[in-house]
Formats: sequence, C-alpha cells, structure tokens
Amino acid sequence: MKIQDLGKMVDGGNRQDGAICGGYLFRFEASGVCNVFSMEDCLNPNEKEHKSIDSFVLDKTDIIKPHSNSVMFGKEYYNEKDEFPLLYSNIYNNYAASDNKLEGVTCVYRLMKNKSGFSTKLVQLIEIGFTDDTLWRSENIRDFRPFGNFAIDTEHSVYYAFTMRDEDHKTRYFSFTLPNANDGLYDEKFGVKRIVLNKRDIRDWFDCEYHRCIQGACYHKGYIYSTEGFTNDENNPPAIRIIDTKNKIQKEKFLLSDYGATIEPEMIDFANDICYYSDDKGNFYKLTF
Repeated sequence: MKIQDLGKMVDGGNRQDGAICGGYLFRFEASGVCNVFSMEDCLNPNEKEHKSIDSFVLDKTDIIKPHSNSVMFGKEYYNEKDEFPLLYSNIYNNYAASDNKLEGVTCVYRLMKNKSGFSTKLVQLIEIGFTDDTLWRSENIRDFRPFGNFAIDTEHSVYYAFTMRDEDHKTRYFSFTLPNANDGLYDEKFGVKRIVLNKRDIRDWFDCEYHRCIQGACYHKGYIYSTEGFTNDENNPPAIRIIDTKNKIQKEKFLLSDYGATIEPEMIDFANDICYYSDDKGNFYKLTF
C-alpha cells in the first residue's frame, strides 16, 4: 500500500465516516452534523488546509442520535429529479444515549441541495432483527461492539452487516438484499417506513478475522474495506482490512502506523476508483493498494 498526504480538513470535531458523491466530500460527526467539502479543493496540491463550503444536521438527529460510524451513498434515487442518491448512515454506538434502543439500525436519508445549501430528510430505517440472537452476538458474554457496521454493494444491491464477536474472537459478516426505499411498515414514532431484516432474509454469512473497534467502511468491486483501531498501541492499532466477499476471506490487512498514520481511523471511500482515507483529526490521504 502507498499513502499520499492530501492535507487536512480543518472543520468539525468528533469526526466519523464520510462519503464522496457529485464532487463533494460529506464528512460526518458523531452529533449528526455533516461538513461538506469540495473535492476539487481537497485535491488541490497547493492547499494543505481544507475548509468546508457548507454544513447541515441529519434529519431527526434529536430522537435518533446517529453516530455515523459508517456512511455511504446507494444507487437508488428517492425522486428521479434528485441530484444525489439515497444516503445511508448507521446508529452504531449512540443508541445507548437515546430512549430508542436502535441497535443494528441504519438510517436512510434523502439528500437535497438548493440555493440555501444542503439538507436531509429521513425516509427509512433498516434494522437487523436478530441482534439478541446468538447468530449475531456471542452466547455467554456481551460483545464489546454488538451494534453492527455495514457496507453496500450498490451494483448488485447487496447490504452487508457485520459485528464483532468477542467470545469466539471473530467478526461475522451477513449479506441481505438491499431494501428499496419504499419497503417496510410505517413507524409512527419516527414517521418513516421501517424494515426489519430477520434470519430468514439472510442471503449468506461468514466469519472473518477479529476486527478491533470497527470504524468506517465501504465497498468497492467485490471487497469491503473496513477501518479499525482506537489508540495507536498493540491492542487497538489503526488498520485497514480488505474482505473478499466472494471467497469469504480476509484478503489483506494493513497497519496504518507502518505508513506514518497513527491517529484513530474514521473515513474510507472510493471516487473514480481512487481510495480516500481520513482520521479523527481530519488528516486526508489518498491510498493506493
């Protein structure tokens, strides 16, 4: 792997995952805030500090409290005239801060842009319906991170959910057919359709090497790119794992500290087949595998 420093995104705090679409980089915070950056500015070799051009708060953040540990765009458009496809962002570990125990839930948003800036509207909730089952979590102990992460194969409309299983020291991956935006039953509490993915909906599942403190993730051409780590030590080193979804194996693992990147990983995404990565402090990199 090669890593190229592209400068630093200076806006924001408690940064989480992000996603690139339509020439913009959308960088999310744990509070539901998103700072929007111009990719043209971020790739300008003469600019080492990148400032956001706009910001917005995810719809219904006050009652849902999305952590945005993993964020990505799909392929489906809520309206054929929309500029952006549907945006997916998960609750991850903020559910404990809410009265709504939304464990294993991904929020689906319509992203809109007009003269006044960007805004979102929550349109659906996708929920893993068996998070209390031993197929999902360890049998005898409560897993450290049972909340689940996700990635989407937009080309084949496959939704991958994965969770850390501390007891058997594995990370378990599940695949489902990605729901359409109009799937599910209306949930009066949240004012949107809510679809529950149960065990009968599983297309396939497999175990992989244990991921430590899973962070941002994305899918690209048959592989899930999963970042992990919290502190730069032997217990939680910053790393990227590449998971081969066809052969159900870990293809590669890269320790980011070997490349001088020692800060907590957060964001990973592809644009025009180029991989971009960023950490908790906003340092922005181009990765070549």
